[in-house]
Amino acid sequence: MARIRRSVHPTDFSPASGPALRKALELAKDNAATLLILHVLPALPVVGDAYIAPTAYDEMLNAQRAQAERSMERLVKRARAAGVRATGTVLDSGAVADQIARFAKRQRADLIVMGTHGHGILARALLGSVAERVINRAPCPVMTVKGR
Repeated sequence: MARIRRSVHPTDFSPASGPALRKALELAKDNAATLLILHVLPALPVVGDAYIAPTAYDEMLNAQRAQAERSMERLVKRARAAGVRATGTVLDSGAVADQIARFAKRQRADLIVMGTHGHGILARALLGSVAERVINRAPCPVMTVKGR
């Protein structure tokens, strides 16, 4: 594999993403690379035909973003404490796999290191796999790390 200068670690902040973060940190440190940690905000769930006032919806979005920013700050501090140059980015919701692939392309990433959650066959058939979609769209190699 060619030298890695810049890698992307997409995360949902779940415990299952921990092994992928550890691998991303190891690779970044071994290659003296910059680690770009990325979180895409999930779309807020809407129940049925329920009406949500725009101000309430904005408050929920702001709370979600604030929580994600706090979680991102903790991961970036952890990476820096491990001796890795790291930055964190939180993107607004959208098609997660597309957002990850576009981010990696814009940042000219050499590698994406992401976790898999190991959902069952039914969940994968119904929901699809974000990792699988990233692999198909990414502008660079993708390393997947099993979550557990």
